[in-house]
Amino acid sequence: MAKTFQAIRGMNDILPVESALWQALETTARDVLAAYSYQEIRLPLVEKTELFARSIGEVTDIVEKEMYTFDDRNGESLTLRPEGTAGCVRACIEHGLLHHQTQRLWYIGPMFRYERPQKGRYRQFYQIGAEAYGMAGPDIDAELISLTARLWRRLGIQNVTLQLNSLGSSAARAAYRERLVAYFTTRQGELDDDSRRRLLTNPLRILDSKHPAMQTVIAEAPSLLDHLDAESQAHFAALQDLLDTAGIAYTINPRLVRGLDYYSQTVFEWVTDVLGSQGTICAGGRYDGLIEQLGGSPTGGIGFAMGLERLVAMLAATGLPGADSAPHAYLIAVGDAAQRAALRLAEQLRDAGPVLRLRMNCGGGGFKAQFRRADHSGARFALILGEDEINAGTVAIKPLREAQSQQITLPQDQVAAWLSAALEETA
Repeated sequence: MAKTFQAIRGMNDILPVESALWQALETTARDVLAAYSYQEIRLPLVEKTELFARSIGEVTDIVEKEMYTFDDRNGESLTLRPEGTAGCVRACIEHGLLHHQTQRLWYIGPMFRYERPQKGRYRQFYQIGAEAYGMAGPDIDAELISLTARLWRRLGIQNVTLQLNSLGSSAARAAYRERLVAYFTTRQGELDDDSRRRLLTNPLRILDSKHPAMQTVIAEAPSLLDHLDAESQAHFAALQDLLDTAGIAYTINPRLVRGLDYYSQTVFEWVTDVLGSQGTICAGGRYDGLIEQLGGSPTGGIGFAMGLERLVAMLAATGLPGADSAPHAYLIAVGDAAQRAALRLAEQLRDAGPVLRLRMNCGGGGFKAQFRRADHSGARFALILGEDEINAGTVAIKPLREAQSQQITLPQDQVAAWLSAALEETA
């Protein structure tokens, strides 16, 4: 017996029974992004390793431990993208999209990180991200957050909380870093192994530790908000005023630092308590120095990314309108003449109603076998084409999900209109 294969650990198949929910989620997100005039950009899965080392930070967990990196046949080090911002910035610089202009862009697709797989955290995972360039004020920060808030409303997601913080300018953060190192050094005996390692490389990440024994020492650490420069304080205050005016609730979390080195000033996360430990469903912030760091002219930037697996998990229990992929109708064709006519009728019905999901029976079978297939397909209606219907130029329509409804017979040229009206009634 031939060996069977399984998917790589942490890289999962999305089966047809699940993909309808994914498609409905993606369609809703596309509609909301279009409402804010964001345009799609499609980016490569693979980039030069140096791009991520320089942008994310060489001493971050992502670069040190989690990237899928390999040498190609020319000996060049390449990496499967662990996130989307660096590639988006690279594309904008390469194609001149940031020269004396602003941009609002979005992308969708898989990202890759070698992490310990668990619910809501996988080695191949999907994100929708949005990035805005060339706008330095807090108004674009507020717009991006408003966009995500609108998406939750469209999806019917309620159990989420917006957390905000400001990381300040690079100079203010450097000064704060020194104070943080001094503080944690005095309490080094209370740090776990990861935090001791980060103490001299990336001490801000200690603030993001979820280790239970670390929470007291973290809570007593100096607050970055107390060490912001005046410009960052004004930016953060203006952002809060805009969100207050828009009626978007938030909490300020002074320990929110994000795991990538390129962030500055505004950072935010949308979190939920219904997904266990993987409670962040959307995160982002400003990265005003990144574009210059990657070779472009000084340009403001802000963005977010949301994990689709986590959103799908939230939606699975409640459902999402438009997530049904079952056919609306199943066309049964009994007899040689009906089978010959069925393809033409199916195409005519699809031409008349582009939203109609119609499955035509293929593979033969008698009436009872085809009717069972129609019922198992989840279709609302069985369209029956037999010898009598061929001779009369009609189609019999049998409702499959409504016990009290009777079978009817219509002329073939009236079937499309009847189906359209029936589907519109229940839309």
